[in-house]
Amino acid sequence: MTQPPDPPRVGDTPEGEILRRILAVLGPTPGVTIGPGDDAAVLPGAGPVVVTTDTLVHGPDFRLSWSSGFDLGFKSAAVNLADIAAMGARPTALLVALAMPAETTLDFVEDLARGLRTACEQLAPECGVAGGDLTISPTLTIAVTALGALEGPPVLRSGARAGDVVALAGEAGAAARGLSVLFERFTDAEGRALAIDRSSLSPLEAACVDAQLRPRPPIALGAAAARGGASAMMDVSDGLALDAGRLADASGVRIELASALLGPHLPWAVAGGEDHALLATFPADRDLPEGFRVIGRAGAVDDPGGARVCVDGESASGGWDPYRDWDRRGDAAPAS
Repeated sequence: MTQPPDPPRVGDTPEGEILRRILAVLGPTPGVTIGPGDDAAVLPGAGPVVVTTDTLVHGPDFRLSWSSGFDLGFKSAAVNLADIAAMGARPTALLVALAMPAETTLDFVEDLARGLRTACEQLAPECGVAGGDLTISPTLTIAVTALGALEGPPVLRSGARAGDVVALAGEAGAAARGLSVLFERFTDAEGRALAIDRSSLSPLEAACVDAQLRPRPPIALGAAAARGGASAMMDVSDGLALDAGRLADASGVRIELASALLGPHLPWAVAGGEDHALLATFPADRDLPEGFRVIGRAGAVDDPGGARVCVDGESASGGWDPYRDWDRRGDAAPAS
């Protein structure tokens, strides 16, 4: 029997052909004066530009046995869009740099591009990929730079005041709970990732795994929070204990959270990460924008050496540390 030919791979394909395939999948970029094809993109705009970047690396940030190309494209866009939204800005463009092993198939690259496009269409319809770069590397790496436009002043981490309400938009804890399922159910004795058997997952487990592989931060609510008078804001990438602590430190306040208001994923909401929900504070006399819910209050710091974040009056600790937590052992581990 004749064997089917091997799928075309990055290492055997000219760069121009790879780019042609990627751009065919991405389609036109909304709101861009000059898009992919020249030495640089040209974007319209006369006001301040918000810029952020985030990198996903095989091993510390994802496992190919768990994530498809589509998953990686979607997630790499989503985590960057969340940072733009957390400043109160509207995402306008992404720049994507891919470093890929030579054996990467072109089907995988096209699938990744579909994930990027879909994330933009679903989470930030006015945003698209405006350019990027390709190279060969032993390790699959996806580096995304996101740009955004402000309607008014940026919302910083440092603006919370005692008496403000603390509010959350999006899920807290689902992604970390999903990662826990992956580590507990789909790794071998040496810590290598195994393919996900979705038929073995309960509906709740499947939803949490999806939240880990394809997070869906509420991007439009960042600008809505800014319009609604948010005094401080950030995205929750490392868990509420750690990220609320960062906001508290920047603002010089203490944050008191109520466990009954944090949703169904305790303790992952407090000590987990990677949901990319929006954590914001608002003056108590403001109406919260639709999509935000109160989860606590900001208070004055009575004891400079005391806890900056408490849940039900008890000091909260923990949080996602990508330098130590990615393999659940605090050191490098095999990845697949």
